[in-house]
Amino acid sequence: MSADTVSVTGWGRTAPTAARLIRPRTYEEAAAAVRDCGARGGIPRGLGRAYGDAAQNAGGTVFDMTGLDRVHAIDADGGTVLCDAGVSLHRLMEVLLPLGWFVPVTPGTRQVTVGGAIGADIHGKNHHVSGSFTRHVLSLELLTADGEIRAVGRDTPLFDATAGGMGLTGVILTATVQLQPVQTSLMSVDTERATDLDDLMARLTATDHHYRYSVAWIDLLARGAATGRAVLTRGDHAPLDTLPARARRAPLSFRPAQLPPAPAFLPEGLLNRTTVGLFNDLWYRKAPRARTGRLQKLSTFFHPLDGVPHWNRVYGRGGFVQYQFVVGYGQEDALRRIVRRIREHRCPSFLAVLKRFGDADPGWLSFPVPGWTLALDIPAGLPGLGAFLDELDEEVAAAGGRVYLAKDSRLRPELLTSMYPRLDEFRALRAQLDPRGVFVSDLSRRLTL
Repeated sequence: MSADTVSVTGWGRTAPTAARLIRPRTYEEAAAAVRDCGARGGIPRGLGRAYGDAAQNAGGTVFDMTGLDRVHAIDADGGTVLCDAGVSLHRLMEVLLPLGWFVPVTPGTRQVTVGGAIGADIHGKNHHVSGSFTRHVLSLELLTADGEIRAVGRDTPLFDATAGGMGLTGVILTATVQLQPVQTSLMSVDTERATDLDDLMARLTATDHHYRYSVAWIDLLARGAATGRAVLTRGDHAPLDTLPARARRAPLSFRPAQLPPAPAFLPEGLLNRTTVGLFNDLWYRKAPRARTGRLQKLSTFFHPLDGVPHWNRVYGRGGFVQYQFVVGYGQEDALRRIVRRIREHRCPSFLAVLKRFGDADPGWLSFPVPGWTLALDIPAGLPGLGAFLDELDEEVAAAGGRVYLAKDSRLRPELLTSMYPRLDEFRALRAQLDPRGVFVSDLSRRLTL
């Protein structure tokens, strides 16, 4: 087991803090690391794709769990996998796709671990159909603050606190996950343009139930009648009989392409209102007005940015903030107001997506609730950004919505209780399970979780 003192950030590359990074290779080493993490406690970390400070621990310990990465058992008939929490979704796809199975939920990157997927209760383009990741977790093993390894089943308080609990109930060691059957590794994709935000919401509301996966890229710099114009992309796993003859020779092939990594150092201000505005206009105009049934690789449909290693460097040394919120159905006026305010503030975001969520998930701190969710990336150095996002937080809270903790880096703690009504139950269980405060992060200190 190795240990080093390092500077740690989230994927947004803001607010680095120093911590002792420990890399356990066995469950016994993980237990020893928890026992010896010191007065500032520890927090588990996977592949570091949480955007903010959820997997940082200033002056304390961070447990790098990527060394625990074994796939223990696959039920190829029943479609389940038992694996270590440090296994990435990318690795699961490599192993499972040749057997005709796919992960039940994937976010915009496959470079996340199973433990991270549970801790953040990740969601994807299919939440309106399939819910979040932990809805498909059948059981898990959790290393708690007392050094015990607990078998945790569904529909228990500890499971519901761990699902979306940001690693604060313990270190997830293994999980058993129910998988999605597929016939091919290609997607059948429909693409269309929406002229404005109302047109987009109408299209999503009317036809989303016809698709397993649905997402809309939205132009948040467009003005006037074009405010909220978007490119809507939806699809499902392509059946075998829709593939051309050549593709049928290896229908479950999975070989994602990869471009050279983004340079380590890029000039500040590369992504500004002018450059992003030009990109957004080009992206919207080049999209087809309506196209159906196009075959795409899984990696192209789900994870286009994974093809550019370290793409987060394009924001420069200052990094970026990802802001994601959800407001419920019936709160469309709130969504319209927020989109207008983002446009008026001229936030240069070229990665802005709108999706519809389905039923809420059981995790006490799980983010998704039925409604509209908007996520956008914003350069951290944008003038007045902190105060502006504080105002948006107030708007979201007033509409009964919430922000996503796995992407947050600056929410004020006084808004958290209204956003997450089961927060007191989470705090009470943590106090009972971890009275010494062994598991702690920069996020938990900032928000008094």
